[in-house]
Amino acid sequence: MLVLGIESSCDETGVAIYDTDKGLITHTLYTQIELHAQYGGVVPELASRDHIRKLTPLIMQTLEESNINKSDLDGIAYTSGPGLMGALLAGASVARSLAFALKIPAVGVHHMEGHLLAPMLEETKPEFPFICLLVSGGHSMIIRVDGIGQYKVLGDTLDDAAGEAFDKTAKLLDLGYPGGPNVSNLALQGRADRYKFPRPMVDRPGLDMSFSGLKTFTLNTWNAAVKENDATEQTKADVCRAFELAVADTLTIKCKRALEQEKLNRLVVAGGVSANREIRSKLDALMHKRKGEVFYPRLEFCTDNGAMIAYAGAQRLLAGQTSDLSFATTPRWSLEDLPKI
Repeated sequence: MLVLGIESSCDETGVAIYDTDKGLITHTLYTQIELHAQYGGVVPELASRDHIRKLTPLIMQTLEESNINKSDLDGIAYTSGPGLMGALLAGASVARSLAFALKIPAVGVHHMEGHLLAPMLEETKPEFPFICLLVSGGHSMIIRVDGIGQYKVLGDTLDDAAGEAFDKTAKLLDLGYPGGPNVSNLALQGRADRYKFPRPMVDRPGLDMSFSGLKTFTLNTWNAAVKENDATEQTKADVCRAFELAVADTLTIKCKRALEQEKLNRLVVAGGVSANREIRSKLDALMHKRKGEVFYPRLEFCTDNGAMIAYAGAQRLLAGQTSDLSFATTPRWSLEDLPKI
């Protein structure tokens, strides 16, 4: 089955073609970073308009690069949630219209299921069951995965997601947009022994997370440095280092607790924040010590992309699941509500 995947949940327009026999054929991605940088964050209306402008040219480019005609497609997958309503509608309307014109099925894909399954695009794939740490700009979740559509959320964020905390930290330190990578890059120059930030909610049972307090602690630390006339680039780097270490340690402690609780020793880490070097290093060390396995998507598939949507959609289309012409989008959507395959 040859499936076209379309991702348009936020500020990146992704298109890919996945063959259920041959694997990923090709993928293209357009990012709106330059568009939103001047505003310091994503402007939903501008994001929606840009998806409308870019989707059709990207689809044509992807088909041309793959040497595939539209008539060769067997199905179309598109992100139907969670995400920005206008951005989701842009992708859904194009996908449904194209599927209707070609008389082929289409299926709406859960954005976070796409991230969760992104490591399946690699040559070495994780086997079920496993624990998945999903960390992105809008989500921080720990999930038990027993199969596609068989998800049990063990822990969630009570406020800011990890990626959101990275972005807000970048904003308060005036590091520009996108914030997360800028914080991580500056943290490389920071000293790990200067500041000790709290590891939120690790002193209580359970797997839920909270990062808003850590963000406030970062702000107070920086304001104290400003007050003491110590607001140097080195101090800023030291603050970034302490913040990043606190997030990485917190996620690692929670993952260890989840693996022990569920008696599993296989970990999947996905979502935009899974590209973070410090987080990967801590989780690699954890799984090495446990003699377990850890899986990540390649860096280009950590952030939003069409390949993960094409893959996830292909699995559901193979199982006979399709979406009707109403192409309803769901800005808020629980993974636990998805049908299993």
